[in-house]
Amino acid sequence: MPWGPEKKKCQKEEDKVFQILIKGGWMMIPLAACSLVAVTIIIDRFMFFKRIGAAHRGEEVIAAVRQGKVDGALTIVDQGPGTDKGNPLPIMRVLSAGITHPSDPEGAMGAAAVAELSLMKRGLVALDTIITASPLLGLLGTIIGMIDSFKVVSAAGLGQPHAVTGGVAEALIATATGITIAVITLFPYNYFLSRIERETDLIEVFSTRLEMAMAKIQKEQGQ
Repeated sequence: MPWGPEKKKCQKEEDKVFQILIKGGWMMIPLAACSLVAVTIIIDRFMFFKRIGAAHRGEEVIAAVRQGKVDGALTIVDQGPGTDKGNPLPIMRVLSAGITHPSDPEGAMGAAAVAELSLMKRGLVALDTIITASPLLGLLGTIIGMIDSFKVVSAAGLGQPHAVTGGVAEALIATATGITIAVITLFPYNYFLSRIERETDLIEVFSTRLEMAMAKIQKEQGQ
């Protein structure tokens, strides 16, 4: 087949990369675990923020409340975009909490917002830890590798300088791997933080507007 040589070449490159990583020492094991955890969380968070990125119907909810149609507002929440088996968007759940607690909408929406914020932040502490710890683990692996290299030199004598240079080169693999994991994880982490900030601002704006609408309705009904 025409793609046979190319496939063999790719296989050789993969084997070469694998062998280089193996030479990084036992510290590559926790680094591999960090990378696996980071990838898992990043995929989960991307899927989560993709779902809550759907266009919400907050304006319609507030309009319904202003008209005194509370049941209609709750129906909009349940039928809005992003709803999956009774699981509306975060902003819609917050508005729903305010509507269903007319005696204290501010407190209800505040509690709901805290719960939604906790859901949005899930896994980000682990990503932050990986970003900080990966370079340190890599550096620790390099230090351990260099100590082993100097032990080899002391045993072999100064007549074999390649023994220490080769050992140092292999020891630096751990540092390079740790920094790579941290850098690759940093960009999605910052993106998730920006999405959380945007969703939080959105919830705050619509919560305030809903509270004002409910206060106006209650005032009109009291007259």
